Amino acid sequence: MRKLTYLVACSLDGYIGDPAGDATSMLTYLDEEYLGHLATEHADTLPTQARRGLGVDDAPNTRFDTIIQGRASYDLALKDGITSPYAHLRQYVASRTLTESPDPDVEIIAEDLVGRVRALKAEDSALDIYLCGGSGIAGALLDEVDELVIKSYPQVYGSGMPMFGGAAFAVTDFRLTSVRAFGNGVVIRAYDRKR
Repeated sequence: MRKLTYLVACSLDGYIGDPAGDATSMLTYLDEEYLGHLATEHADTLPTQARRGLGVDDAPNTRFDTIIQGRASYDLALKDGITSPYAHLRQYVASRTLTESPDPDVEIIAEDLVGRVRALKAEDSALDIYLCGGSGIAGALLDEVDELVIKSYPQVYGSGMPMFGGAAFAVTDFRLTSVRAFGNGVVIRAYDRKR
């Protein structure tokens, strides 16, 4: 069974963006050390253009072969005229409002998101599934998330878009598996779900 990994950037108080979802303030932390780590350890999760910019566009996928993202996350690329933001992965966009995909390499999941994710997890593959966000689909898929990788930026937002939007209150336990701190104050923590 493949894992669904929610790899997400957030503030110290757990927000992935301001109330409108804007997280550009976190971009100030993209220094040489941190970018080097992302390029070597998380290249699969970088958008194609970022991979090109970091010189890892041709790097083979080592952790993920599939990405699931929400409409708002996908819209960030569309606003820049990019219809296939993760060309190195199989791309799925969860959306009830986007009726037709603007790119043949991007499949729209309009209904039964949980069922579709379960089918993807059941596929025979050595690589896992990257949940890019956003908040709403992360909340809808909380029961399916097997691993959390949280990139905590040393900022406090006070309010904003939570990591798991719309999820009903329920305690879900995870086990810490690794911690990596950077000189810029960013900390990446990985957790496996306790099942």
